[in-house]
Amino acid sequence: MRRRELLRRSLAAGLTAGLAACARSVNRDALDLWTLQLAPKFNAYFADVLARWRQLEPAAAVRWTDLPWGSVERKLLAAVFARTAPDLVNLNPPFAANLASKGGLTDLAPLLPDGVSGRYLPSVWAACRDPDAGQIAVPWYLTVRLSLVNRQLLDAAGVVAPPVRWEQVPAFARRIRERTGRYGLFVTAVPDDSAELLESLVQMGVTLLDAQRRAAFATEAGRQAFRFWTDLYRDGLLPREVVSQGQRRAIELFQSGDLALAATGAEFLRSIQTNAPGVAAVTESHPPLTGADERANVALMTLAVPRQSLRRPEALKLALYLTNAEQQARFATEARVLPSSLEALALIRRELDNEQPATAAEQQIRQARLLSAQVLERADVLVPASPGIKRLQSIIYTQLQRAMLGQLDSDQALQQAAHEWNRYSESRWP
Repeated sequence: MRRRELLRRSLAAGLTAGLAACARSVNRDALDLWTLQLAPKFNAYFADVLARWRQLEPAAAVRWTDLPWGSVERKLLAAVFARTAPDLVNLNPPFAANLASKGGLTDLAPLLPDGVSGRYLPSVWAACRDPDAGQIAVPWYLTVRLSLVNRQLLDAAGVVAPPVRWEQVPAFARRIRERTGRYGLFVTAVPDDSAELLESLVQMGVTLLDAQRRAAFATEAGRQAFRFWTDLYRDGLLPREVVSQGQRRAIELFQSGDLALAATGAEFLRSIQTNAPGVAAVTESHPPLTGADERANVALMTLAVPRQSLRRPEALKLALYLTNAEQQARFATEARVLPSSLEALALIRRELDNEQPATAAEQQIRQARLLSAQVLERADVLVPASPGIKRLQSIIYTQLQRAMLGQLDSDQALQQAAHEWNRYSESRWP
């Protein structure tokens, strides 16, 4: 264990040194912009938007590179060591926080124009700020989770409405299972997949970490939450594969008619309509599951400026251009997502209010997007994007899996998770 810890620290030190050394990288002839899984669907959008940028900033051409979701961390770290990191990169908050903790991202606060924070939703602007590293990113687009439900399955089970609180889930899941042989919901416990289960703990009243980044979840609320998920699984009310397959499996089960409720965004309705038109025809959009305080979760994508860039002011200017009201409203319409810009959000709402869909499928999408905009009013980033948050998720999910599979009592699993996290936290933040 001591050897592994020494190795981990030496690697971290090497990365920090590499990030600092890379600040001496040579200038390139264009700003490098990296995004996540937006090509080829949005090739035309970026071609047009970046052509307009070139007219505004003739001396700041942009080279756009799109990366698959699963490879961005590896490729960005490799680029840092090779001194070829991009000038602007699309990141989710957990990876941005992790990279910032190693000195890899620029604190944008000294470079930001006065009053710029007022252009964005306050909750998502705050989610781009790290207590140690400063304003590490600019918010871009976001999604909120809805409950897409199969009305046919609910009717077969005699269920009038889907659950809106986690406490209502066990009765719902049992009724669906007993009356239809299908499952009520699917929430993955795979450590490196969706954070939905971790977010559910927060909605159940669990505080994850204290001010010293030590475990704060080994409490009565934590015990109840661990028992909740353990009992659901052991009682056969969750699909067996929640411990082995990611959230994508939920969409597959929903499209096959084997799942009554899928927690996902309005943007997935289009693929359900294409892949499973029969299921889409009986699908309804409902508010997401929440806790007693009714806070929903918002998933955020950001734009960050690596510290390696020698063109930080121009990179920030590009970020503010891509996230201005005009560009965000257009992208949100094309991608069926929501903007982080307050002005763009108002434009989208007006657009949806005035929209007159010509088909039932388009009307279904419009209703889901309207509901998403309403849910956004009470949504927040529930899991703090602090360094090590993905490690915390991995530890909690792994121990919860052990409880689900009967290897540990759920209370023991909770204590083991707290012990394991604290051991990691104490070594990283003495």
